[in-house]
Amino acid sequence: MKTYSYIDLFSGAGGLSEGFIRGGYFPVAHIEMDKDACNTLRTRTAYHYLKNKKIFKSYISYLKGEITRDELFKKIPASLLATVLNEKITEKTIKGIFEKIKTNLKTFKKQNVDIVIGGPPCQAYSNIGRSVDENGMKDDERNYLYKMYARFLNEFKPKIFIFENVPGIKTAKDGEIFKNLKKYFRRIGYELDGKVLNASDFGVLQNRKRIIIIGWRKELNFSYPELDKIKFNATVCDILTDLKPLKPGGVVNNGTYLKKSTEYLAKFEIRNGLDFYTQHITRPHNENDLEIYRLVIDKWNKEKVRLKYTDLPKKNRTQKNLKSFLDRFKVINKKSNSHTLVAHIAKDGHYYIHPDIKQLRSISVREAARIQSFPDDYYFEGSRTSIFKQIGNAVPPLMSERIAKKIAKLL
Repeated sequence: MKTYSYIDLFSGAGGLSEGFIRGGYFPVAHIEMDKDACNTLRTRTAYHYLKNKKIFKSYISYLKGEITRDELFKKIPASLLATVLNEKITEKTIKGIFEKIKTNLKTFKKQNVDIVIGGPPCQAYSNIGRSVDENGMKDDERNYLYKMYARFLNEFKPKIFIFENVPGIKTAKDGEIFKNLKKYFRRIGYELDGKVLNASDFGVLQNRKRIIIIGWRKELNFSYPELDKIKFNATVCDILTDLKPLKPGGVVNNGTYLKKSTEYLAKFEIRNGLDFYTQHITRPHNENDLEIYRLVIDKWNKEKVRLKYTDLPKKNRTQKNLKSFLDRFKVINKKSNSHTLVAHIAKDGHYYIHPDIKQLRSISVREAARIQSFPDDYYFEGSRTSIFKQIGNAVPPLMSERIAKKIAKLL
């Protein structure tokens, strides 16, 4: 099969890109402004290179802390690491980014860019973001990053593009943003359609609705593809029970699995060959939070009732706001799918409490990554806070992979 080339804009930790690599595509560039996310992308680039070259031991050594990241990167061609561009996309930087991408195309002997993928930061479009901003995010410059996205389409003229975002983009600024976005893309030569998809329909143990806009050059006889849903019988419990129980502040970076892989973990390659796992890291909690966790876990496990903030004893309430965000303490439903994982998990874990009252904590980095369908050999760079943010912002790779393979058939 032909290896299609693509550019990944606003790449984050690479969840969207991972699905396209699995689908047989080659990334000529990832553009991302966050330094830690760029290192995550480079480490994943090292993973794919070493695995394809069948010299995977070096990557294992890095995961186990036997070699440094610099030592790992020395084993990777500099041209591959150069596909990750730590850049903020602005009027000042965009032409320089174009030139670097063109250099990469020549280096890898690619005639053109087949597809552009990516999703601009969604805070300006999200309902939560708008609710906490006094102007409803109407003045936020991120509302118009779709125009920067369009500049890449104008420059490289890919056959297809994938634009991922929160469903709130349809209603941002009373629908004006989405209306203008469609006009803008059509004016530069692309037809498009957008549908709200739920990651849970593609093997992900999470109810995560996102709008996936697919666009294609007007002269091509394309239409929005039918994406087959995956039927599977699994719950969040399938991704929690083989990891070591932890207390708040616990760290396991070279852990032994407690049991054989569940059918879900094997089928969807969350456990995909390693005999150990890393980054099972939990945040510490103060005594007041632990008292609250005990109450909400007990209520949920026994009665399937979620305590509102106003239901808590007054002595445990530290917030003055008693009118909004009353569900700020929420237990993961182990007998179904998780609720949507978002970047706020980087600030506190109250919305993602582990269901085991004996552990009495919020979920770990590795548990969050599994809920997003990242495999256990996916290594995230940066501090715990930075990693949680990367995971919360990511597109689930399982969802991305299904889209990528369908687009390959169109191409």
